[in-house]
Amino acid sequence: MIYLLTVVGNILIIVLVVTDQHLHTPMYFFLGNLSCLETCYSSTILPWLLASFLTGDRTISARGCIAQLHFFCSFAVSECYLLAVMSYDQYLAICQPLLYASFMTWKVSLQLATASWLVEFLISTVVTFFLSHLKFCGPKEIDHFFCDFTPLLELTCSDTSVVRLLAFTLSLLDIVFPFLLTLPSYLCIIAAILKIPSSIGRQKAFLTCSSHLSVVTVFYGTLIIVYMLPKTAQLRQLNKVFSFSYTVLTLLVNPLLYSLRTGRSRRP
Repeated sequence: MIYLLTVVGNILIIVLVVTDQHLHTPMYFFLGNLSCLETCYSSTILPWLLASFLTGDRTISARGCIAQLHFFCSFAVSECYLLAVMSYDQYLAICQPLLYASFMTWKVSLQLATASWLVEFLISTVVTFFLSHLKFCGPKEIDHFFCDFTPLLELTCSDTSVVRLLAFTLSLLDIVFPFLLTLPSYLCIIAAILKIPSSIGRQKAFLTCSSHLSVVTVFYGTLIIVYMLPKTAQLRQLNKVFSFSYTVLTLLVNPLLYSLRTGRSRRP
């Protein structure tokens, strides 16, 4: 049910954005990209997981595991950068409304969205290339519900120091860097909202960005816990819970959050 609701919710958003002329704006263009991304994102993990539940067969081929990791990394990184782009769009709409039309043109919107998709492909290709050249001679049981990077490294008998250093560096580019791009936008947005004299104006401005802020908080919060904190035995089982949050639950909640507030004004 979670998978069906996730896919249907995101596809409905894509269809609405494409068919409704009133939604042909940069904000909804980015939202359509996010929905398309999350449809692919959820389809990378959940169908295989559901099949293993139904058939009882929990095996996956080595190539299938690497492919799952590649597409999972691709869509996760793309979402990080796309959320950063959407925060910049929110910043212009609230803090620089008079300049919004000149800054956020269709050409700029298309370039930002394309860059978000290309960055993820390049980074995930580098990770899977190095991982696929490791020798896996240890136990063949992955201590996770999908082929994630750290559980796979635990199965190899090769020297993983270079790969771990590469993964840490790329984690900074994948998670920390887009988060640092997102943070200033929301600091400026919050400062601008607090300066609005009327309570109704503050409430309207906050509702404009509340859904995106909620998505960013949950998504980045779980990612940082899973990938940036030390990998201790005490956190191992907890990491699975947080992994389930950003790979399954967040993708279900996102369409609901964005659908709650559709009448966002872009006019000053």
